[in-house]
Amino acid sequence: MADDKPAKPRRFSRRKLLGILAAVPVIGGAGGAWASRRQPYYAGPVTDHFDGTYFFDPHGSPPKAFADLLRWQFGGDERARWPESWPIEATDTPPPRVEGDAIRLSYVGHASVLLQTRGLNILFDPVWSERVSPVSFAGPRRVNKPGIAFEALPKIDLVLVSHGHYDHLDVETLSRLHAVHRPRVITPLGQDAIMKAHDPAIAAEAFDWGDRIEIGSDMAVHLAPMRHWTARGIFDRNKALWAAFVIETPAGHIYHIGDTGYGDGHHFRQAKAKFGGFRLAILPIGAYEPRWFMRDQHMDPEEAVQVMIDAGARRALAHHWGTIQLTNEGIEAPREGLVRALAARGIAPDLFRAIRPGQVWEIGAGDA
Repeated sequence: MADDKPAKPRRFSRRKLLGILAAVPVIGGAGGAWASRRQPYYAGPVTDHFDGTYFFDPHGSPPKAFADLLRWQFGGDERARWPESWPIEATDTPPPRVEGDAIRLSYVGHASVLLQTRGLNILFDPVWSERVSPVSFAGPRRVNKPGIAFEALPKIDLVLVSHGHYDHLDVETLSRLHAVHRPRVITPLGQDAIMKAHDPAIAAEAFDWGDRIEIGSDMAVHLAPMRHWTARGIFDRNKALWAAFVIETPAGHIYHIGDTGYGDGHHFRQAKAKFGGFRLAILPIGAYEPRWFMRDQHMDPEEAVQVMIDAGARRALAHHWGTIQLTNEGIEAPREGLVRALAARGIAPDLFRAIRPGQVWEIGAGDA
């Protein structure tokens, strides 16, 4: 068990300021000081969640203002100090394919997960870069290596990218994946423009909330609302869309959420009403402290358990913890909080698992 060291006194410095500016497009606030692209990523008709320029969530909340970010960074909120390195025990070497209705889940780290089922290999929010930042010299960095070495990946058929924050949309990794695997990339409206501006060869396809896309093997992907936002820089906040994914399979649906706040639970109850519950949910449990700043955009472990219940998910895999420090909580606090939340609700701990990078969860074909 990793011991979090006491927080160091906060000092204003040029290095500190650079780190904050590099991290802003990941953690919130008024948008980062980098990648100041002014043109829109998407143009289309006005809808109930797009006003012609900006996307919005009718059931959500906007990100905090820059003044709130400064209050958090230089105020009195205690920040746990993560270890410089938190090594993993081993890396995974996945099989080429998993046939039939069995599911194999390999945790790469942070928000990156490999799902194998029905002969398809699907990567969620793949990040193999050292930092999740618009620059290579500052910003949040990983404390452990990816749970699958890039060279050990099986043939990747499909990549699903939930939104544009740097800890979810890593253009360098997407370029590497295209060069080696040529996967199909499905993402919300506007995020394809970000990818192709970096590498026009990336096979990105953009879709709206409510769209259904056939992916083969009697499977499909649906884009669904989640309570979040997106940006890559100062001028592009919410000029692209964010989304959860529902993977439709004959053995039951899989619900993946990259980042979300809980709010009043509307989106998750609606997902259950539309899809009839889920065989599996893949849910974020980290980056939630301080709650006054993070509550609207990131949920804590107790809320993640509530999402599992609201959505009617029979099992859940935790992600977004133990790899990259974005917020104040300790490195193991999300997993410890999940254990407590499950016990409080009387849910068996093996039904909602927080595995570490390099570890695997296999769900049998009969475990529908």
